[in-house]
Amino acid sequence: MRETAEQRKVRALKALAILKMAYPKAKCSLDSENPLQLLVATILSAQCTDARVNMVTPALFDRYKTAKDFADADLAELETYVHSTGFYHNKAKNIKSACRIISETHGGRVPRTMEGMLELPGVARKTANIVLGNSYGVIEGVPVDTHAIRISRLLGWTMNTEQNKIEKDLMALIPRGDWLNISNLFVRHGRAVCIARRPACDRCQISALCPKAGLQLKKR
Repeated sequence: MRETAEQRKVRALKALAILKMAYPKAKCSLDSENPLQLLVATILSAQCTDARVNMVTPALFDRYKTAKDFADADLAELETYVHSTGFYHNKAKNIKSACRIISETHGGRVPRTMEGMLELPGVARKTANIVLGNSYGVIEGVPVDTHAIRISRLLGWTMNTEQNKIEKDLMALIPRGDWLNISNLFVRHGRAVCIARRPACDRCQISALCPKAGLQLKKR
């Protein structure tokens, strides 16, 4: 029998409660001390691990401290600082361009609105949601990264593959107060248990609520 939308929501809320108990200290895993640093770190995290980004940013943030510093940076020099995060040409260019807009249009402060964030080069809804939620407590949506895409699809919370559509599906299932937290929980669970290519379904806290539980184990 096909699951109804209400049944899916009940199942999602049960899983959310279990994940919150399993990872009570779940938080953004990118190291930062202010909104600008978090913005830069999040741009660098695209197709790169947070651990790698956290290795790169101490020297980067020691060299460039303000939006104007980044905006005035020599692009080649900036690229050397972010080289190991991959796609460094585009990342350095986006950081420099975004910081120029922040410096010239926003008085050197990272915008506090979704509209303002989305005007910045290299910033889509995922990055905007991370910065707005963690830096300002402004919750506009769910940050949808690779963990959120993979785990929400395994759980049957969404059938979509596009980030914006997945975000809307998650927003319909999860209470607004947990929109930011569910992303952090997915990251923690995706690293500890529901690992890509080798999910540990046999020790997963929410396996009873996951339609895909055990399928990977059966393929071994």
